[in-house]
Amino acid sequence: MQYQRSSNLFKEAQKVIPGGVNSPVRAFKSVGGTPIFVERAQGAYLFDADGNKLIDYISSWGPMILGHAYPPVIEALKQRADKGTSFGMPTALETEIANLALEMVPNMDKIRFVNSGTEACMSAVRLARGASGREKIIKFAGCYHGHSDAFLIQAGSGAVTFGSPSSPGVTQGTAKDTLLAPYNNIEAVKTLFAEYPDQIAAIIIEPVAGNMGCIPPQDGFLESLRKLCDQYNAYFIFDEVMTGFRLAKGGAQELLGIKADIVTFGKVIGGGLPVGAFAASNEIMSYLAPDGPVYQAGTLSGNPLAMAAGLAMLKALDQDEGIFERLADKTKRLHIGIDSVLSDSGLPYQINRLGSMISVHFTDQAVTDFETAAHGNNNFFKNYFHGMLKQGIYLPPSAFESYFLNDALSVDDIDQTIEALNLIVKKI
Repeated sequence: MQYQRSSNLFKEAQKVIPGGVNSPVRAFKSVGGTPIFVERAQGAYLFDADGNKLIDYISSWGPMILGHAYPPVIEALKQRADKGTSFGMPTALETEIANLALEMVPNMDKIRFVNSGTEACMSAVRLARGASGREKIIKFAGCYHGHSDAFLIQAGSGAVTFGSPSSPGVTQGTAKDTLLAPYNNIEAVKTLFAEYPDQIAAIIIEPVAGNMGCIPPQDGFLESLRKLCDQYNAYFIFDEVMTGFRLAKGGAQELLGIKADIVTFGKVIGGGLPVGAFAASNEIMSYLAPDGPVYQAGTLSGNPLAMAAGLAMLKALDQDEGIFERLADKTKRLHIGIDSVLSDSGLPYQINRLGSMISVHFTDQAVTDFETAAHGNNNFFKNYFHGMLKQGIYLPPSAFESYFLNDALSVDDIDQTIEALNLIVKKI
């Protein structure tokens, strides 16, 4: 495949956009080479600026769960756009999608719509701090909750420590209130609560990690976190920006049978448009402005185009009883196929999967947290990524990102993907 036009477009973009991209992973720095510029997408396929057709395994990082340009979503957008695109005033659409979302998600009474997953997670933590009167939060190394200052924290020395800023511009004062623990390590969290029993407002976690590859929670981990939150009167925040309405109608809460206190959403809930949301009980949400003192606002929150697209998407998911089983079956087929090829290759590898999320790690040890994910051989991954790209398969351009399958993928698409891997495996 040729990418001359993408290369030229990237050079032009670099002149006016930092790094030539508006989100860093798009720059291909983890894998090298030139980013692919997309012209259009349909169903399971991307069509790039050079005229190549690619099978898509990122689904816009999750929201295109039913495939690109899904007709009911596109039709809803067209009809809504004719009536105006933004008002900064309430619309009935907001109540309609709120009712449907709350019917689908367990344990939640009210929901507030925002404009991104970052904004949803930032607001959820502020709400937890305001409702609890406490300042510290616990997050897990490798979990990504957007680029709000409180989340851009990396580990210091030792397994359990205060975080330190991982980006210039994040102050030490902000970092001191973010406590860090390894994912799937309950003992580290117990140590933090023992040290700060009356200071921790909340734990925030991706219930199924997607930003260090796909890493499911180990048996009992989330249940133990729930018990610790109850014991120390801290809130349990599920960041379901990736997993919400993807792993089940009610997201990871439903699939894993764990009750969170606050849940954040994004991706699927906007049908592909910029949307986020956070939900909680009546008691917790009573602290949120204008009812309570915890301030959060946004002119574009509840934007009618985003609400129309999200409503069409959620209706489709709510009415399709087989959608999540189909997605899981397709992902299982992909898993079995990749495993069958790599098992004869002599390469070290691990495959993690839950529902329609999956990732391949080129390492000989189980991948259960950020440290073990980081042991993967990145040179193997680069060769894997570019080899598959040449065969017309678009995978996440980073070893630390989950694949997101969509329902438009056919069995033939998946089998073609396995055959592509079979062709390039000796070059990895």
